Amino acid sequence: MIHIDQPPQNIRSLKSDCLSYAEVIAQSISVIAPSTVPAAVLGLIFAAAGNGTWLSFVLAMAGLVFVSFNINQFARRSASPGSLYTYTVKGLGATAGVLGGWSLLFGYALTGMSTLCGFAIFARMLLLTLGIHTQILTLFAAGVLVSYCVAYKDIQLSAKMMLLFEGASLFVILLLAIIIWVQKSFAVDTAQLTLEGATPGGVLTGIVLVVFGFSGFESSTSLGDEAKDPLRTIPRSLIQSTVLSGVFFIFTAYVIVLAFKGSGVNLGKTEAPLDVMASRTGLGFLGILINIGALLSFFSCTLACINSTARIVFSMARHGLFHDALGEAHEKNETPHIAVGLSALVTFLVPAVAYLCGVPVFDSQGYFGTLSSLGFLLVYILVSIAAPVYLRKMGKLRSLDLLYSALGVGFMILPILGTVGIPGSRLFPSPPFPNNLLVWLFVAYMAAGLAWLLLQKARSPKLIHTMKISIEKIHLKFGDVKNVS
Repeated sequence: MIHIDQPPQNIRSLKSDCLSYAEVIAQSISVIAPSTVPAAVLGLIFAAAGNGTWLSFVLAMAGLVFVSFNINQFARRSASPGSLYTYTVKGLGATAGVLGGWSLLFGYALTGMSTLCGFAIFARMLLLTLGIHTQILTLFAAGVLVSYCVAYKDIQLSAKMMLLFEGASLFVILLLAIIIWVQKSFAVDTAQLTLEGATPGGVLTGIVLVVFGFSGFESSTSLGDEAKDPLRTIPRSLIQSTVLSGVFFIFTAYVIVLAFKGSGVNLGKTEAPLDVMASRTGLGFLGILINIGALLSFFSCTLACINSTARIVFSMARHGLFHDALGEAHEKNETPHIAVGLSALVTFLVPAVAYLCGVPVFDSQGYFGTLSSLGFLLVYILVSIAAPVYLRKMGKLRSLDLLYSALGVGFMILPILGTVGIPGSRLFPSPPFPNNLLVWLFVAYMAAGLAWLLLQKARSPKLIHTMKISIEKIHLKFGDVKNVS
């Protein structure tokens, strides 16, 4: 079996040093898919936070910046396709690391399924305006097939396509927001700035929903083998993708809340606020462009998730956790082609089966999104705990690092409480059926991951030792980590 993350010359590897910084950050921004939040999710956040919506975004962004600081303790010292999986192994050991990798796979795969559902919803809506009726399964297949072909062919093609599509979508939304603010004479909304009517509980509930919107910001870490100067570009991409997306969220949230005041339309009950804004301001054509942009954003996120999932599977396979074939790179394209194929297949099959079982596509989008967030939140907590442990082993632990770790863990516990609920709590009530079952699905999945690890350890007693040696080789590849402050 293959058990090494940095293979010898006779084992094909991924295309090295090929992605520019713009292409690296495009990966993280595409998984965040920032244009989908004002286009489809903002109404839910406003229903909870009211005039404190912008504050929910600010606090969530701050929490994820702290998580970024913890991730960057590793990202500034080593890089590999294993992403947070290898980082957690380095800090907390193999068992916690593999469970973190298992959780991260869950997050990326379910995010890809959720955005595939979003892609199908918007594609069907746009096609209906042209009088074309299309089956949902056909749209699922089309979205996954194109994503697979691009991910199979070339990571640079994937990155450039994601950069183009997400950039175009964000530009149109920003244009609409600026036009509306100009029409409002750059009004200062004192109700928002003074948090009129907002409650601490509502703002906290808003944070829960906002963190879900940021999930996947760390996905550029899976490009460790392919990024140029990865020890600089990947850490920068984590912080900047979070801050740039956060600023976009805060500005658009402020303008949208302002625009709905006095309109007679309840933002908290509006599924597509940008459409309503465009129509009411006489810019209906921008509404169509925004819907196209949202469609492209959903597609970009699906593609990015397939890429990230495949690279973590690729890395774990090279440690003996999955079949050797999943750790192979294409001879010509230098992509993890078999892992890409598996990732694309799973991304299609699960939503397709849910649809055939009678679950509405919109509901599936929500279920998959909630489940994916559980995967991300667990691995964010693990890596935030792992960072100070890792630094202590190297003799570089500072009080500030402990503070970052505590703040990262603390901020991530909030959305977990919001998802799981606390019996009898008014602030974090237990979710209704069937959402109350989602956490148990995640627990069952993680239990299956632990059982799989124990089985693999029993089959290969040297598995853990080999994994640790392989990950240590990654660090050695980037030189003496003692030189990193």
